[in-house]
Amino acid sequence: MSRLSRTGSRIATFVILGIAALAITAPFLWIFRGAFSGSDAELYRLPPTFDPANVTTDNFGKVTDQVPYFRFFLNSIIVSTTITVAQVITCSTAAYAFARLHFKGKGVLFAVVIGSLMIPIQVTIVPLFLVMSKLGLTNTLWALILPGIFSAFGIFLLRQHFLALPMEIEEAAKLDGAGHLRTFARIILPLSGPSIATLAILCFTYWWNDLLLPLVMISDTERQTLPVGLVLLAGRFSTGSLGTIAAGIAMAIVPVLIVFILAQRYIVQSIASSGLKL
Repeated sequence: MSRLSRTGSRIATFVILGIAALAITAPFLWIFRGAFSGSDAELYRLPPTFDPANVTTDNFGKVTDQVPYFRFFLNSIIVSTTITVAQVITCSTAAYAFARLHFKGKGVLFAVVIGSLMIPIQVTIVPLFLVMSKLGLTNTLWALILPGIFSAFGIFLLRQHFLALPMEIEEAAKLDGAGHLRTFARIILPLSGPSIATLAILCFTYWWNDLLLPLVMISDTERQTLPVGLVLLAGRFSTGSLGTIAAGIAMAIVPVLIVFILAQRYIVQSIASSGLKL
């Protein structure tokens, strides 16, 4: 390929990536623009415009006036963080067992775990509600935390990573007298940082954005999470102010955005290492 062709190929690549990046970021830019907009009428204009003279922060104050936003925020933090920590523990230990241990029925049990990925939560939401109701956990944060402690996807993700690790490392640990627990804690986990961080980010983001489970399990407004709180901002007949709704969404996006920006390199490392080992 000539130098001119390579230059043209790079330019075309940058143009395509630029258009894709703009398409992805455009909704977020519109949300942050609406959060600082002084008039809802501006948000209905096509094409969208931004008047620097009409910038205000009043919408953020209206959010906290209309709903107990910071209570929703705290509930989401508790639920998402607890589930993330629990999944990292349960998924990593289960994945290690499936990847390294030999026991009767391992293949069948792993097939059941993978098969559960094909069952959407909408199918299990009614029996799950009945179970939580029998346990007396409905209308509590435990009704949101307990169903998310285990993750078939997390087990599958970490198992594939553990299988890619050289067996020689564990054999050397066994020669030094290390058992499975010590090998797992001292060798496997330190080598699996990117994959575990990837699972944690995906888990935190999913449960931070989850709407269905809180909507079904929680009836007390004070115990709701942010997604339901944002629905309450829209009003019963979706008559809420667009600027106020955009401000609430912007405030909800910021924590997840910060977590992703700080930890995105772990996702890249996890994908890159998996690709090199295939």
